[in-house]
Amino acid sequence: MKAIMVIACYTALLAATAACTGHSARQDRPQCILPVGTELREGDVVLRMGGGVTSHAVVAADRGGQYSHVGIVVDSCGHPMIVHAVPGEPDFAGDVDRVKMDSPEKFFSSMTASCGAVRRPANRAAAHKAASWAMAAYRRGTAFDHNYDSADTSRLYCTELVARAYFKAGLDVAGPPAHDVNLPGLHTRCWLPSDFGESHRLTTVTEF
Repeated sequence: MKAIMVIACYTALLAATAACTGHSARQDRPQCILPVGTELREGDVVLRMGGGVTSHAVVAADRGGQYSHVGIVVDSCGHPMIVHAVPGEPDFAGDVDRVKMDSPEKFFSSMTASCGAVRRPANRAAAHKAASWAMAAYRRGTAFDHNYDSADTSRLYCTELVARAYFKAGLDVAGPPAHDVNLPGLHTRCWLPSDFGESHRLTTVTEF
């Protein structure tokens, strides 16, 4: 089971098994680590790194990548929010692992993030379409894919959500799933955070 959790956190790898839950340094008074004044735009790809053991395991699996989780910025009634697929971060008792929508302050809380980045495509039309697709996945209550099966579009894991959103928008920001994962009970090919952190179709707005 622990082997599966290692994958579960590239973007959320600990939960339900523990993906993004508890993989950061805990503080008595959590703060948002997103720099004050950062303007988030619809379609921005946001990445974060947790501070726990599992998050570092994800980075190791990602061959030295800097981040363990990824999401996409959407427009919710004029306010920037972040849609992301994550296990182990229930909003209420009995909440299932699914695609969620959180405020930037919650996504980049020091409770769940030790560092982060915002990356942006030049194509604003594609960014809008990708954000709209991700929002629709959230509104459907799309379940988190614990099998990390890139061929199964009925469920989504975190990096798959962002990759597919942009595929649907006609912009390939991450390429095909190219990382082979072979662990006890889990054999798959998937996307990892570095596919977005190093994408030549995205420019860096800020790193922190």
